[in-house]
Formats: sequence, structure tokens, C-alpha cells
Amino acid sequence: MGKFSRFFIERPIFASVIAIVITLAGVVAGVLLPVAQYPEIAPPTVTITAVYPGASAETLARTVAGPIEEQLSGVENLVYFNSSASSNGTVTITATFEVGTDVDSATFQLNNRVQLALPRMPEEVRRNGVTVQKRSQDILLFVGLFARNGSHDTLYLANYATVNIIDELKRLPGVADVTLFGSGYAMRIWLRPDRMAQLGVTATDIASAIRSQNAQYAAGKIGADPAPEGQALTYTVTARGRLATPEEFGDIVVRGGGARGVLRLRDVARVELGAQSYDTDATVDGRPVVGLGVFLQTGANALDVGAEVKARMEEIKADFPPGVQYLIPFDTTLVVKASIREVLKTMGEAALLVLLVVFLFLQTGRATLIPMLAVPVALIGTFAGLYALGYSINTLTLFAMVLSIGIVVDDAIVVMENVERLMREQKMSSKAAAIEAMGEVSRAIIAIVLVLCAVFLPVAFLGGIAGTLYRQFAATVAISVVISGLVALTLTPALCALLLRAGDHESRLFHPFNIGFARLTRGYLGAARYSLTHRLLSALAFAGLLGLIGFLLIRVPSSFVPPEDQGFVFSAIVLPDGATLARTGKTGAELQQRLQSEPAIEHIFVVRGFDLIGGGAKTNAGTSFIALKDWSERETSAQQLAARVSQMGFGFSDGIVLAFNPPAIRGLGTAGGFEVYVQARGDADPQRLAGAVQGFTAALSRHPLLQGVNTFYRPTVPQLFVDVNREQALALGVPLAEVFDALQSSMGSLYVNDFNLSGRTLRVLLQADAPYRAQPDDLGGIHVRSNTTGQMIALKILLRVSTVVGPEQIERFNGFVSAKVFGSGKPGVSSGDAIAAVEEVASQALPPGYAIAWTWQAFQEKRTGRASIFAFGFAIVMVYLILAALYERWRLPAAVVLAVPFAVAGALAFVWLRGMENDIYFQIGLVVLIG
Repeated sequence: MGKFSRFFIERPIFASVIAIVITLAGVVAGVLLPVAQYPEIAPPTVTITAVYPGASAETLARTVAGPIEEQLSGVENLVYFNSSASSNGTVTITATFEVGTDVDSATFQLNNRVQLALPRMPEEVRRNGVTVQKRSQDILLFVGLFARNGSHDTLYLANYATVNIIDELKRLPGVADVTLFGSGYAMRIWLRPDRMAQLGVTATDIASAIRSQNAQYAAGKIGADPAPEGQALTYTVTARGRLATPEEFGDIVVRGGGARGVLRLRDVARVELGAQSYDTDATVDGRPVVGLGVFLQTGANALDVGAEVKARMEEIKADFPPGVQYLIPFDTTLVVKASIREVLKTMGEAALLVLLVVFLFLQTGRATLIPMLAVPVALIGTFAGLYALGYSINTLTLFAMVLSIGIVVDDAIVVMENVERLMREQKMSSKAAAIEAMGEVSRAIIAIVLVLCAVFLPVAFLGGIAGTLYRQFAATVAISVVISGLVALTLTPALCALLLRAGDHESRLFHPFNIGFARLTRGYLGAARYSLTHRLLSALAFAGLLGLIGFLLIRVPSSFVPPEDQGFVFSAIVLPDGATLARTGKTGAELQQRLQSEPAIEHIFVVRGFDLIGGGAKTNAGTSFIALKDWSERETSAQQLAARVSQMGFGFSDGIVLAFNPPAIRGLGTAGGFEVYVQARGDADPQRLAGAVQGFTAALSRHPLLQGVNTFYRPTVPQLFVDVNREQALALGVPLAEVFDALQSSMGSLYVNDFNLSGRTLRVLLQADAPYRAQPDDLGGIHVRSNTTGQMIALKILLRVSTVVGPEQIERFNGFVSAKVFGSGKPGVSSGDAIAAVEEVASQALPPGYAIAWTWQAFQEKRTGRASIFAFGFAIVMVYLILAALYERWRLPAAVVLAVPFAVAGALAFVWLRGMENDIYFQIGLVVLIG
């Protein structure tokens, strides 16, 4: 290798050109590389959504979620799945796959499984459709559409967003979905059961009339081939098809002429262009808005997608109706930018510190310049390697570059120090010394590169989320080290030959430092001689060091990723069971009023009817997204604000408010802390599950390490159980199907068919008007027709109605009925200790037939528990083998490897004294110490 370096020593311009090319390639790649907070480490998810209007949570769980879940077992790379069935008629199944799974292939597989389950589902579910789509569980940002001075209501804004905005945003690359927190238009047929009974019509009659008279027909052509000879023209025959306005729907003939005359729809119903759903609405800072939640596609770059969404909204804004405006009250890309900015700042500080240390020891500007030129070449050139591998600029890759600064400078220092030694001891010229030095140290430089690559590259092949975290870090360090080695063999010796001069080290400025360092060196050598002459004592000291490492490994708490201030806080609004949406809105407004004086808050985005933590839509639940001001503009951290909101949470007049930090890695759950399911492995009775969960959460709340333990599982929601007297119904000539159709179309919401408006296909929905479904007695006011006598029969004759309690939402995890429990460790308690505490309590508090199952971040932390041990051990083995191969000795590498415990002990002691945790960053740092 000495001849290789000699070529560049004699051709310094050639060496410079290589360095310049590497730097230019890195600059170009740096511009093209995407920027993200973390690499693509969140496991990909696919959601399955179905709608069954008017169905209870239990009905949905049995008839929709159950058939689909039975088909999911055996799907390739599926880790777990969970479903949420709500009493608003919607069911959502989320399937989570292994990290690195092709999400398109996973979506295709799930869609095939859903098709197998479709024939077993109710007809109404099949008519509404079952949606299968890939989507991150992480909301990228919210867009709030509002009208100044109330010039437009939220229904108009929702329809405008549906027609003009949502599809535009969905077409942007990287956007998985855009969820409307509001509702678009629908043709609402508000039935009047009393008039229907008087006039002798049923909901089935009305639905049949709408289907027959609101339909699009193909009437054919006149003169189409084959035509008579001489036919000169063809005519397309058109006819009135779908209706378009409330007036046209009101004119639908329900019953033709006869003894009672013509009966039209407007005679028995109120028809209006209303909302498809009244389940949710939103406010920003107390102002009614239509919220658009933009979800990030799995694998997409958050910053790029966020910028595209904002740019597209500015283009769309030019065509807004007068008075309509938008704002972005919640934007997760801000924390990405802040994280990258902080890491770049740290990188600059590290480079400056390395420069000062190098100058302190080399003590000349010329000598300092040589190794410091290697740093930017290696670091900037690393971007080219990242681009070639398809990676991104993120917290981990930049963190790797920060650590690489101290590593890559070593190669250049080894070369430069040896050149100076030869110039000083053998009085050689700089060029001759450079040639001689490279013959001596080239092998050592190659050994350094191989050892560092041996440390980092093997851990890149770890699977799961731990492997993903290590992979980009390891690749970044390995690329920078390889480039550093190349620079040390080419550019550095050429610069030494050009820049170094004899006698440069004589400076009085560094005389005191040199004296002190010489004393320190003599002290170290004395200690080394003493240890060599007292080997038994040294062995005992080394054994004590190993014991200290074991003690510290037990004492230092473990965690996955440390929590961070991400610039926003979530809060859950929970009201008593059965509370209406209006009551939830009042509590949300009260929360907004209490927080409006908080100086750290920028916006408060409240969505009533949406349960972020528990999942699904509930009238007694709401979610607020509290966006904070820039970190430089506030003193209160997100953790402090969450604690403050939680403290005031039990002081509301009608409900409670619980605040949460977001998870450290977005896409790994909805809130920080832990999320665990209590599964009913045997008896799935909701009341017994509630009893088990209540005892479990009570025991967790008493544990000294845990806080904020709660569950939203409530099987005590007031419900009405309808028991049809089947014998009497059949005796009166009333089919049971007619009874339940009448209930669904009156008390629920029956999807009849479609109409067209603004170029869109919208729904026609049948439902009793509000005054006719306000009290339990209104159930008996519905009438059906006897098939034998033709008379109208009131349902109060056929129904026995009783008051019961049941769950408003049923969750299933991996096919078992489950209840989600969430919480966190107290301040100073790591996530690993919190998980261990939960498992300890579960083993004691849960009755037989019940078990816990981890999800999201806690699940990943459990899976990666041994990954760091494997990475650390494998790195030591590889270093030993590489050194043995290079030096053709077995004992010499052992002496080198035995130095590792000293570094590990120092790192553990520092972390323990600082009260820090054994998290993924610390584990990566330990691997760096081996190199």
C-alpha cells in the first residue's frame, strides 16, 4: 500500500481532485436526499373500514369484524391486528406488519381476504362497501377551513372541501388519506311516522318509491345499426333519471291515485340537503371549522409531503369563495425541522471541539489543517453513499455523522503524526517522510477501517425495528470511515508532503500544557508498570470492573426511545356514558376557555365525537390537539403542559380531560407511555371483562412506579333492548324482516341509493325526524303493515323494550375481545421498568382466562430487548476476528478487546450518575466505543 500512497504524494493535484469529486458528489446528494425526523421505522399498517348504519357495537363485532378477522390468520408478515366496532355503525380493523414489509403487497393480500369474508356480511354492509387502504397511523397535519363572520356554515364548507380540496390533496405523492372532520352533503329524507301511520305507508314503501323513481336508466337509441337502408340519422334517447334537488325528491309519488288520492314524499317526510353524518365537528380556538386530517403514506418523507400540502393549499386558496379562509393549527413537520436543526448545531459544536483538541495536541496551524480537511470530505461524501442506498437525512444519520467526526479524523492524525516523527527523529524532508510513513502505517489505516466496518456493518442486518434503527446509523458510520480511510491514503500524505515543515512544534504558548501532559504520561506509565508487576491485583481489579458493569446494567433503567418535546400535546375529553354530542362540545369549549390564557399555546384544535386514544367515534368523547409555540418562544415544555392539563382535568363541570404526550416515534401509537390490551381468552362477556379490567387498572394505579393509568372501556352505556314477540308478529301477518327494516330506517339511517350534485355521487338517506326518535316510547310509534289484513300495526304491540347497559365500543386484539389500558411511568421511571411493572401486576391481578398483549411502542420495545446484546456481542467477536486475521495472532487481539470493559464501565457510570436511561441511543454509543 506504500506504493499506492506514493503515487498520490508525487501527484498532489490528482489526490485533490479525488477529494473534490467526493465532496461534489456529496453536495449534490445532500440536496437530493429527503429529510425526516427518523428513518422509516414505524411498522406499516393497513386499515379495513366498513359501515353498518344503526348497528350496535356488538352487532358490528359479530357480523363484520368477526368474519374478516377469521380470514386474517396466515397473512404473510402480519404481526398483529386489532379492530374497533363503535355504536355509530363503523368498524375499523388495523393490521400491523413487520418493519420493511411491502405495504402494497400487504394491502393486496388483505383485500383478497376481505373478499372471502364479504358473502358472510349483512347486505347493508356490502352495499356501503368495505374499504382496504394503506395508511400510517400518524397524522401529518391538520388543515382547518373556516368562514369569516359566519358567512358560510360548516356543512357548506365540508361540501366545498369534499369537492375542491380533498381529492387535490389525496393526489399529492406521499399522502395516504385525507380525513374530513365534518360531513359532506346527503339528501336527507326525515320521516314523520305519525303521518305515515295515518296515510297507511311504511318506510319500506318509501324506500321502494325512491329506488324506482330516483334511478338512472339507459333508454337506448333510434336508428342504431343494424338500421333500415337509407337511415340518415341516429338519436340517443334520454329520460329523466336521478333527481337532484329536495323539491324533486319531495315530488316522488309514494302511492298513486285511488281512494286516498296521490301521496307524495313531501306529505310524509321533510326533505332537505343535509349532512351525511352528524357524528363529529371541530373548532379551532373556539371557531367552528371543517378539519382535514392529512395522513402520511407509509415510507413517505414528512417534510416533502408537508411542503407539498402547504403549497397546494396556497394554490387552491386563490379560488376560495368570498369569506372562506384556511389555517394549519397542527403541523408535525415543525418538530422534524427543529430536530434536524438541533443535530446540525451539535455537529458544528462537535467539529469545533475536535478542531480545538487537535490544535492543542498538534500545536501548529499547518499540522491542524491536514486532519481537519479530512473531516468535511468524509462527512460530505457520506451523503453520496446515503443517496446510493436510498436513505434519508434524519436524526440517526446525522447523529452518526456527529460521532464520525471524532472517528474520521483519527486516520489523518495517524498519518500526519508518523510523518512528523520521521521528520523530527530522522531529519527527513516532508516528502521523503511522507513516503516512508505510508509504508509503515498503511496497514494500520486499513486495519482501522476494517475494524470499524466490522463493528457497524453486522448490526445493520438485525431484523425488526431495532435493525432499522441500527441500519442507517451503521451504514452512515461505515461510509464515512471508508471515505476517511481513502482520504488518509491519498490526500493526507500529499498534504503532509506539501505543508509540513521541520521545527514547527517549538512554541512557548503550549509549554505549560506540554509539561502537564508529560507528567500525566509518566503517571500513566507508572501505573501500567505497577499493574504488570502485580498481575493478581490487576486481575482482581479487572474482575471488580466487570462486577461494576453488571451492577450498573441492573441499576441503569432501560427504555426504547427517550420522550421528547415535540411541540404539541394530545388531550382526551371523556363525558359520562351516553352523553350527547352537544354536552361533549360544551366541555370542549370549557377546555378551550381555560387554556386560552396559557402563553405557551399557539392553537387548540378540538374535535368532538372523535376518540383518538380509544379509537372510533363516540358522542361522549372528544379529542383536542394542543399546538405549542416555537421552542424559543416558550418556557413551558410539552411534558409540563400535559401534566398541567391533566391536573385540571377532573375540575370540569361535565366530564374529565386527560392529557398525553405523543409517542417519541410517530407512527408507534397515539400517545406516549404504554398501551396494553387485556384480552378475554375465554369468556367474552363485556361485564366480566370490565370487572377484570377494573381490578387490573386499580392495581396498576397503586403501583409506585406508574401514573396516569386509565381505560376508556365502558360497558355501562345506557341501551334499549328490543325483544320482538315473534309469535304475535307472525299471527298478525307482519314479517320479522319488516319490523327490523322499519327500526333501521327510522331509528338508524338507511342508505337508499344515490343522487348527483356538483359532479359528485352523494347518498340518499332515510331516517325519522329528530322529534320522532328522542324518547324510548318513540320506538312504539313506528308502524308496519300486515300482509294479511293490510292494516297498520304499531310496533308497541309487537315489541318489549327494556333498559340495559352495554359497551358503546368493542375492541378485539388478535381475534379476542379486549380492552385497552394506557398509562406511563412516573418521572424518572423508564419505559422498560414501567413495562416490567405492568407485567408483574398482570400476573397477580388478572383472573384466569385473561391475559395482556402489548401493542405499538411497548410491543416493539419488548421485541428489541435482546437486539442490543446481540449487536454488542457480535461487534466484539467481529473485531477480534478481523484483528486476528490482520496480525496473524490470537493473543494480541484479545489484549485489544479487553480494553472494551473500561469504556463500557465509564459510559454506564456517567449515564447512571446523570439519571439517564439505557435507550437506543446509548446502545448505539456502546457499539461505537468498541470501534
